[in-house]
Amino acid sequence: MIRKGTYILILDMPETQMKIGALGIVNIPEGTYCYVGSAMNGLDQRIGRHLSRNKKMRWHIDRLTEKCLRIEAYEAITHGTTECELGKLVLESGGSGFIKGFGSSDCKCSTHLFVLDERSKERLCSSSLLAPYFRR
Repeated sequence: MIRKGTYILILDMPETQMKIGALGIVNIPEGTYCYVGSAMNGLDQRIGRHLSRNKKMRWHIDRLTEKCLRIEAYEAITHGTTECELGKLVLESGGSGFIKGFGSSDCKCSTHLFVLDERSKERLCSSSLLAPYFRR
């Protein structure tokens, strides 16, 4: 059975510089970042792809998951929660938007990539809307 849904990736990044499609060359300071996304044609496959290091570069987030030091995945447990709503949850938890246009070309959000500090990460990860994702 193919599951549909939305998810959050939390990435611990080293300081790096990379080209990200039409966004150009981007400086990524060392820190913790959060990406919100959706997978309406296979949540398990999409998250599994993000967790994999061996993949073709297809989306903006692929560049970050390729270089991250550590990655955690969470899925929204309420069916129908949009990635834009997850982005609002990140902001309400204290996250800050990072790289305008990152992963948000198909909506009105300014970005789907956020910077987290320790406190905002703690708040976000303890949200009752999210469940840790475990690969089976």
